Amino acid sequence: MFSPGTGAWFRRRPPRTTNVLIPRGLKKIIVTGDDFGLAPQVNAAIIEAHRSGILTAASLMVGEKYWQEAAEAAKEHPSLKVGLHLTLVEGTPVLDPRRIPDLVDGSGKFPADLVRAGFRFFFRSGIRSQLEDEIRAQFERFCGTGLKLDHVDAHNHMHLHPTVLRIIVKAGKEYGVKGVRLPNEPPFISWKASGKSLGPRLCSWMFLYPWITVMKLMLRRAGIRHNDYLFGMNDSGAMTEELALRLVANLPDGITEFCFHPATGRCEEIDSTMPRYRHQDEYSALVSESLRRALQVQRAERIAFSDI
Repeated sequence: MFSPGTGAWFRRRPPRTTNVLIPRGLKKIIVTGDDFGLAPQVNAAIIEAHRSGILTAASLMVGEKYWQEAAEAAKEHPSLKVGLHLTLVEGTPVLDPRRIPDLVDGSGKFPADLVRAGFRFFFRSGIRSQLEDEIRAQFERFCGTGLKLDHVDAHNHMHLHPTVLRIIVKAGKEYGVKGVRLPNEPPFISWKASGKSLGPRLCSWMFLYPWITVMKLMLRRAGIRHNDYLFGMNDSGAMTEELALRLVANLPDGITEFCFHPATGRCEEIDSTMPRYRHQDEYSALVSESLRRALQVQRAERIAFSDI
């Protein structure tokens, strides 16, 4: 029983985070390339950004056309840590669309309307079994590659959705999920680095804060590690060398993830869903010697989720 005099209650409290405590002044950075498997240009950029640049991890889309090419390339570069980029919106399912009719549109693809998808996941109980089946199918396909699962995140950060995250946590016990991306972008650091309006960034953070809090709690209870901060949300597709250098100059203590969408060139897969993204500029940032030196100046250790 609790005894005020002994302080036993304080000793028995669970830790506030599942992450290892990082000493003050110590900075660690995870540099991730998303959409691995989407196109040959994306695959080539991610591999080269790891070989010659600062990239430490990649998030694999196992439903897209070039996922096998990406998996084979990753096997040839075992120091590149690979995670699962769950795709439930704006992409291709792993299961036959006829098995998940409530998740796909008439073309058999996941629709691009994130808000509508989020409401359907939350309020339509009948859709949850289809959602779990598809998520498990994506886990199974990733496991079939033989790659070690470094982390899990979701396309367009849909793993922030409590229904999706609950399934990830449940399935994680079977598939060995040890790390999940926390989409927590500090608005003031982001604003200072980008020079763009603070209002939209602050409003976005305030809107997401309750979901981020719930997410931390769910991950902590499941014993799953996560990063402390993320940059590349508000500036998704525009993580240029200049912006990345400014972010590194203001890098907070703890574990920070930088999320990039690199590609060596334009292609149909990119133009159909991300026509305004500056993929080639993001690739150039990842192989920039200036950015590598900036991380050294900050004494920021480059890691992956499995290193937390």
